[in-house]
Amino acid sequence: MNRRVPLYVVGIGPGDQSHLSPAATSALEEASDWVGYSYYLELLTLSRAGKRCHPFALGCEEQRARRALELAASGHPTALISSGDPGIYAMAEVVFRLLDHFPEPAWRQVEPVVVPGISAMQLAAARLGAPLGDDFCVVSLSDLHTPWPLIARRLRAVAQADLVLACYNPASRRRHWQLGQLKEILLDYREPGTPVAVARKLARPGERLQRLQLQELEPQMVDMFSLVVVGNSVSRWFRREEQCWLYTPRHEQGGEPA
Repeated sequence: MNRRVPLYVVGIGPGDQSHLSPAATSALEEASDWVGYSYYLELLTLSRAGKRCHPFALGCEEQRARRALELAASGHPTALISSGDPGIYAMAEVVFRLLDHFPEPAWRQVEPVVVPGISAMQLAAARLGAPLGDDFCVVSLSDLHTPWPLIARRLRAVAQADLVLACYNPASRRRHWQLGQLKEILLDYREPGTPVAVARKLARPGERLQRLQLQELEPQMVDMFSLVVVGNSVSRWFRREEQCWLYTPRHEQGGEPA
């Protein structure tokens, strides 16, 4: 049996290459071809000597995945690049969906290898302190692939369960209304003063971290580069001199301190 050729689905982290894992670096070095959104390729500061780069415009997720599968199937170890973690609203899902629903005979020679990365959610939590210190949920507000009524039902369940919430894709160039809907749903169950943070362009030029209350959250505060973190009923700001952190204690909800 012929040896399968690896297709590395690589998470490069939020932006700054100091967050690139050794495993991701090794996969990128082994690959002869790099495939990805052009902006993500530009974020990489590793040497491109001997690498063939295949840049794509924003979107085009399926086209990127198909190109990567075709390159690997033709015998080229390939890296399909995602920002953050490739398994969180990113390219790993696209690769496995194509392999499952649109299998090409040549793709049987491809060995998909998912290489995790630090997600924007994780880096936002680190910048803030420990907002994900207790149970939390991650929801994308984009209705491009998921109908909004289903997203809204999930948000209401999250609010009722008193989970900390991290929201990906809170807005885009063409849509901002979902954030207003999110605020209305959460205010049915949470206090207006619930801690909220808006993280934008983490680990990239122009990074910004806004600390506010749920009642102050407005659509114009976010864009396609933003992530929104909403605390639960016991999440709190902790201030010391000029510093301010957000954390969610576990023991106040019946658990044992770590």
